[in-house]
Amino acid sequence: MENSSLLRYARSLIEASLDPMITLNLEGQITDHNGAFIKITGMTREELNGTDFFSYFTDPDEARKMYNAVLVPHTVADWPLVLVNRSGQHTDVLLNGLVCHNDSNKVIGVVLVARDITAQKLIERELTEAKEFAELASAAAEEAKTKAQSAQQVAENAVKAKQQFLSNMSHEIRTPMNAIIGFTKVALKTNLSVKQKEYLNAIKISGDAMIVLINDILDLAKVEAGKMTFEAIPFKMAVSLHAMLHLFETKIQEKNLQLIKAYDEHIPEILIGDPVRLHQIIMNLLSNAVKFTNSGHITISVRLLGENSETATIGFSVSDTGIGIPEDKLEHIFENFQQASCSTSRMYGGTGLGLAIVKQLVEGQGGKINVSSKVDEGSEFSFTLSYRKTTRDTAAENILPVTESSLENVRVLVVEDIPLNQLLMKTLLDDFGFESVIAANGKIAIEKIKEQAFSVILMDLQMPEMNGFEATEYIRNKLLTDTPIIALTADVTTADLEKCKAVGMNDYIAKPVDERLLYTKIVSHIQKYDATREQLLAETPAEKKVRCINLEYLGHRTKSDPKLMMEMISLYLEQTPPLISSMKKSLLDKDWDGLHAAVHKIIPSFAIMGINSDFEHKAKMLQDYAAAQKQTDGIPGLVQELENICIQACMELQEEFDRMKGTTNAN
Repeated sequence: MENSSLLRYARSLIEASLDPMITLNLEGQITDHNGAFIKITGMTREELNGTDFFSYFTDPDEARKMYNAVLVPHTVADWPLVLVNRSGQHTDVLLNGLVCHNDSNKVIGVVLVARDITAQKLIERELTEAKEFAELASAAAEEAKTKAQSAQQVAENAVKAKQQFLSNMSHEIRTPMNAIIGFTKVALKTNLSVKQKEYLNAIKISGDAMIVLINDILDLAKVEAGKMTFEAIPFKMAVSLHAMLHLFETKIQEKNLQLIKAYDEHIPEILIGDPVRLHQIIMNLLSNAVKFTNSGHITISVRLLGENSETATIGFSVSDTGIGIPEDKLEHIFENFQQASCSTSRMYGGTGLGLAIVKQLVEGQGGKINVSSKVDEGSEFSFTLSYRKTTRDTAAENILPVTESSLENVRVLVVEDIPLNQLLMKTLLDDFGFESVIAANGKIAIEKIKEQAFSVILMDLQMPEMNGFEATEYIRNKLLTDTPIIALTADVTTADLEKCKAVGMNDYIAKPVDERLLYTKIVSHIQKYDATREQLLAETPAEKKVRCINLEYLGHRTKSDPKLMMEMISLYLEQTPPLISSMKKSLLDKDWDGLHAAVHKIIPSFAIMGINSDFEHKAKMLQDYAAAQKQTDGIPGLVQELENICIQACMELQEEFDRMKGTTNAN
């Protein structure tokens, strides 16, 4: 191909390029360019030729720097610059350059190719902005999350504070009620006149209802959720209601009102249900009737609506000639904290919670409650409940079982800080034929346990100096005694019960204490404890004589120095119980690292105290299981075995320590 043809061919290729192409001489002046460069600058070919290339950029110095970079290393790639056209519009470009030579291989100039990256830059800026926005959004979300977590923590703390407050209030309110109800029950077992017995029964019924009411008020969430429990015990409805109505006689007489009682004699004498809840319902309704009635009468009606071989359906109604309830308020009267008007609370008092509780109590037992009323004429509340029929005599319920011969010489440690409750528990235990020892707090209880043995321990939870949880933990882990411990708690609806179990308590009984339940639980746990001891005594003589420790190695290491041996034994006795406690707690919490660490600390003492190597092997197996978190089904059994052998070792070492101490003192 001729030179002219080659030149035309090369020119056509250059012009066909969409990227601007420019040639510069050694002074940086434009010597040639293609149409794409003309287009991007908005100038003509004639205007461009011979002009200073660097003047077409926003940063001429950077453009010259690029040009010099081409000359020195003879090439440059993707050098970013911003080109300015005739109208002042900016275009982002990437410049790539090479030097060009003549036939003598002498550098005569530079060839540059500019790639328009405006769209790419726009995308980058948008991406950068999007990233910055995302980072801001993320920061805002993180801040919102932190605030939410903080709010959640505040809410959780508030719930905990509420629970603690309710628990404390429950304890404080129930403490005097425990004494009132307890001593009323004690007084009822003495020689009384008919009237005295009637009045005391009224006090007892009132106290029982008061306790139930306290429970509901202190845990209103339980009322709203309908999570109340109902007893199913035999009771004589006529006798029960008659005793309860005595509570209102004085107030009714003070207001010169007439109380009309209508009781259906066809109602079965003995029914199975919850008399305390029934009393609470009727007491609420009667209280309202007396409160809102200034003249006229109050009528309580109890009638048999229907029965079959198993159940009897009873209809109850309480009506009055009081102020009445406006019609538009009737549909809201059973809601929490609702009263007929704002003036009602000011004039008559009350929280407006009573009828809400009544509705929950009735519906919780499968019944229905209705209300009808006219202003200035009076109101009537009616409800229906079904009870199971029975021929079981409730009189037998009040007779305590005869103490078995196996329960002779029962000594009970009562750990209680309130003097009234101490006296009540002593009175009840005396009636059972049990010896009682009183301790005002956990510290005193521990000293008593060190001095003498007890058949069972009754442990109050909230006490000064050392509470019931701390005392039980010390008894189990330091004194290493398995004497049955029954918690005395005024709050059976909190997580305290789980804590009771965790620290080693065997059972609990709620305050006010029911004497029959107290007796039953004491007997039950003593019998279980005795059965366990009998099983141990039933072991073969060979099994009983096997000691778990062998002090030969310890004697060798200490050169049979009694003082040094005693020091080593004392150290073991001091360190081992906390390790057992840590091991058991780790198992309970499924804290495998904690379990591994506790067992790891126990193992070295086996060889020192001469404990059979089989147990060391089992301890290492337990350690491996905990580390790998495998064979978890076998872990509780191994923990129990190690606990048993360590407790036995402590008992035997204590005997050795006492023997050495006696010998040393004698010398």
